[in-house]
Amino acid sequence: MGKPVWLYLVCAILAFWCTVSLVKAEDAYRYYTWTVTYGTASPLGFSQEVILINGQFPGPKLDLVTNDNVILNLINKLDEPFLLTWNGIKQRKNSWQDGVLGTNCPVPPNSNYTYKFQAKDQIGTYTYFASTLMHRAAGAFGALNIWQRSVISIPYPKPDGDFTFLIGDWYKYNHKTLQQKLDSGLTLPFPDGLLINGQTHSSFSGDQGKTYMFRISNIGLKTSFNFRIQNHKMKLIEVEGSHVVQNIYDSLDVHVGQSATVLVTLDQPAKDYYVVSSTRFTEQVLIATAVLHYTNSQTTVSGPLPAGPPNDTAWSLNQARSFRWNLTANAARPNPQGSFHYGHIPITKTFVLANSAPLINGKQRYAVNSVSYVNPDTPLKLADHFNIPGVFSLNSIQSTPSGGSPTYGVSVFETSLHDFIEIIFQNNENYLQTWHLDGYDFWPVGYGDGQWSQASRAQYNRDDALTRHTAQVYPSSWTAILVSLDNQGMWNLRSAVWEEQYLGQQLYLRVYNPTPSLANEYDMPTNVLLCGKAVGRHP
Repeated sequence: MGKPVWLYLVCAILAFWCTVSLVKAEDAYRYYTWTVTYGTASPLGFSQEVILINGQFPGPKLDLVTNDNVILNLINKLDEPFLLTWNGIKQRKNSWQDGVLGTNCPVPPNSNYTYKFQAKDQIGTYTYFASTLMHRAAGAFGALNIWQRSVISIPYPKPDGDFTFLIGDWYKYNHKTLQQKLDSGLTLPFPDGLLINGQTHSSFSGDQGKTYMFRISNIGLKTSFNFRIQNHKMKLIEVEGSHVVQNIYDSLDVHVGQSATVLVTLDQPAKDYYVVSSTRFTEQVLIATAVLHYTNSQTTVSGPLPAGPPNDTAWSLNQARSFRWNLTANAARPNPQGSFHYGHIPITKTFVLANSAPLINGKQRYAVNSVSYVNPDTPLKLADHFNIPGVFSLNSIQSTPSGGSPTYGVSVFETSLHDFIEIIFQNNENYLQTWHLDGYDFWPVGYGDGQWSQASRAQYNRDDALTRHTAQVYPSSWTAILVSLDNQGMWNLRSAVWEEQYLGQQLYLRVYNPTPSLANEYDMPTNVLLCGKAVGRHP
């Protein structure tokens, strides 16, 4: 006798809700309380004041799964206002949580703010760090790793473990002393050291024959580095959220603000091996070393440090061009990355952004198209939301280099939701630049010498350029990126070299739709901090 129809209906309903529950269970809520304080550490061998998060330097590692919801209560126990920004996190429809001075009021001393955001449709290696003043120079940074959901495949075998490498330059000076130098019109001196996870020497252990994931991030202030492992090859698998063609490298250049993920198989004789990072394109080379320890090793590390690549930008440029999108692999979503044919989308707007290092009123500043950015007392996002006049103007910067006298300004470009834009970073200086765009990833489609022109588009990679959030621009050269503006809000485009950002090399993109819709952007959070001309307004 067949089962009654109602029983089939009940089973179908139960199966549906079990599936829904499974999906919802993976969009977990993760709650954190982080307290920011001053403390002491000895990263260069002598005691220094640093910024601790929950007593840790670097700060706690934030391990998430794609689509996790983060509720993070930040308690500021410093004597200065403070913000964290989430480097590379898209903050989909939610620039309210971006954590930079153009979108958020800083958290006052002895106060708190609760960040609420989702790691929506992302996977990969990222970082977080302080966006206020020169706090980043004191260690207010950490790792932010996003793992794939269980229902999403990855284009490589599951590694046997993972290691995080937060690598960056470091100063012996207090962060307030560095800020005073910049405020007085000076530039920063050359860094005093290079650190791996806040140390000049560290150790990582793994089993012979197993394969490990190495997450490598440049968390420094101004210098690129090259990363290599004695007698070991590295298979590149992911760059800032993109699964890439899995080329094998002896060493990798990583520029300020960038991240990359490699697989390393411990396939050498059982002993200890050097892990080396060294600065690039600097007259004085800073080196930080770590030890890769085989657990069955009876032999300590020995021999000369593995040599780095030639100290010229041509080698680095060729390596950058070798990074390609894995078109058949998915990233955080199940659809292949290559199903988005970015190279065939009409460009709606072009911005040519030339950096410069002018003196204004006798003080060192940095500028974009002759405008050196100054943070207003009122965040741009609040001024835009409340229609507060006198905070910013949409015509305060030209979309191509003006050649005019350098001036101070609050630079905002007007763009529309769903524009597909082209940005050319024109570097006329004799040193490497690095640019980051909050809220987005983009396609770095072209690198070239000299001055960009419309004819330079013939050099673009319109097929398999990877996506990333931070791009380098080589000396006296240009880099072109394409960006799909699918994320409404007020988004910071800045130099990742922190002194240049601090002294004006940044601007904002206002990605706008005149019709309010929760499908495009979330409402202002009820716990929003108000400052400047927004004080007294009602969220």
